[in-house]
Amino acid sequence: MQKIAYFIRPIRDEDIPQVSELDHESFPGERLFRSYTSYKQEIHNSLAHYIVACIKSEVNLQAEQENPIKISWGRRLFGYRQIMLTRKWHNNTHIREYIVGFAGLWAMLNEAHIIAIAVKNDYRQIGIGERLLISIIEMASQLDANVITLEVRVSNKIAQALYKKYGFQIVGTHSKYYSNNDEDATLMSTGDITSDPFQSCFRQLKETHKQKREGSFVQLV
Repeated sequence: MQKIAYFIRPIRDEDIPQVSELDHESFPGERLFRSYTSYKQEIHNSLAHYIVACIKSEVNLQAEQENPIKISWGRRLFGYRQIMLTRKWHNNTHIREYIVGFAGLWAMLNEAHIIAIAVKNDYRQIGIGERLLISIIEMASQLDANVITLEVRVSNKIAQALYKKYGFQIVGTHSKYYSNNDEDATLMSTGDITSDPFQSCFRQLKETHKQKREGSFVQLV
């Protein structure tokens, strides 16, 4: 099983170009937002809470300057035109943070609504999406939500199976919810996430995921 060290942290303004690319890749016909401004407004909305999954790559500045072919190869490898540079320097190197997933929710009163969970195509099936869901549920608990809801395409059985694993149940359907192809949306909701049964099951699932993916997830910042 492939393992990649990554970490999860709150979204920042400088992440928007990468998140926009990932949004377009994951939801080509139904993007969450269309412009840089709309992304920025969303992540600064007091009701919205977004996180990103990142991997880090140390880059030698001198090597980049002396070998332009290597730069081009690196960009092709990462598959992204505008990788954000962090302000961490050591021995003439800087660290690039490459975003491989993001997730977000809206918190209103005692309810949290998952807006999206997305992982880059090349990084799927290695536990990142599940870890993002775990982090979103933890975030909802910290925001004093009692219930978490979401919509998912009726055809997306893989996502539905993951949500069911974490206590979501189908509660209805939105007819022709997705405008790009008029596909229906399946409505899903948890029970009370503060209840002892939910929390007990959630703890077990987190521990199982941690053991299965040990060495992949680094930290929640």
